[in-house]
Amino acid sequence: MQFDIRILAMMGLVGFSIAALLYGFLYSRIERQASAERRRTLVAAPIVNAERAKATATPTARRRNVQETLKDLEVKQKHKASKSTNPPMQLRLEQAGLTLPIGRFYVYSALTGIIVTAACFLMRLPILLVLGAGFVGAVGLPRFVVNFIRKRRHAAFIEELANAVEVIVRGVKAGLPLNDCLRMIASEAKEPVRSEFRTVIEAMQLGMPIDEAVSRMYERVPLPETNFFGIVLSIQSKAGGNLSEALGNLAKVLRERKKMRAKIQAMSMEAKSSAGIIGSLPFIVTTLVYLTSPGYIMVLFTSPIGQIVLGISILWMLIGVFVMKRMIAFDF
Repeated sequence: MQFDIRILAMMGLVGFSIAALLYGFLYSRIERQASAERRRTLVAAPIVNAERAKATATPTARRRNVQETLKDLEVKQKHKASKSTNPPMQLRLEQAGLTLPIGRFYVYSALTGIIVTAACFLMRLPILLVLGAGFVGAVGLPRFVVNFIRKRRHAAFIEELANAVEVIVRGVKAGLPLNDCLRMIASEAKEPVRSEFRTVIEAMQLGMPIDEAVSRMYERVPLPETNFFGIVLSIQSKAGGNLSEALGNLAKVLRERKKMRAKIQAMSMEAKSSAGIIGSLPFIVTTLVYLTSPGYIMVLFTSPIGQIVLGISILWMLIGVFVMKRMIAFDF
């Protein structure tokens, strides 16, 4: 019994050390983001108020009005973007296009954890691995599925948005009102662009201004392309201008960003493949050793010292996977 207590104490110290290491690694980034957001809020407020005070009936009033709108939108969109990096689960479900209530999601997560725990228990795995697998099944697996669906939906939205903007440009040049062009997208575009524009049309029918209705789409699809589209329509509704030319330039920008994204993915594919091979090697080697010499590898799962070594190895492997993922994650 005393030996078991020492084992648990050692594992607790190892877990505490890993948590402290991760906190020290991420603390500077968290603090830097928080201080940057505070500085942006303090600096942007007097600038916006000063620009509003200077806007008078002069020949440069329209240009100042545009600058004021741009700065106001930039502050708002940066604030929204800072919140969209880690949205709550209810908003994440909406961004994934799932109409699942948050209570039912937690129920499904608990059922998944129970099923995974029962499966591992029937396989007669060590109790610590059973508990760890149950925790991953209840907390990690459902969120991984939601994030995967959310990421795939965002990719499909980016793929279709440029075509939708070009359809709006052609409609405006042909003399159609902007509302009719948006209705055309809401009825004929591909998913998920069609459903998002349908939500915009429904908000406009309830009396919401078009710029606010489009800006709310950024909350459901937090992408730079959606931000660009909302800014263009917001400036045009407040300051006027050639809408077809502005949207035409936006369509070109969206297509160039799409080409650049594909180029970055092609250039980074080698690094991602190497990281995948390196990350899968321990599991492949463990499986092959178990098939050839099961008595040799089962010492890690049956003896207390082997379980400690296995737990520490898994923790260090997770740290290595996290570092490799950070190295090959190219944001654009």
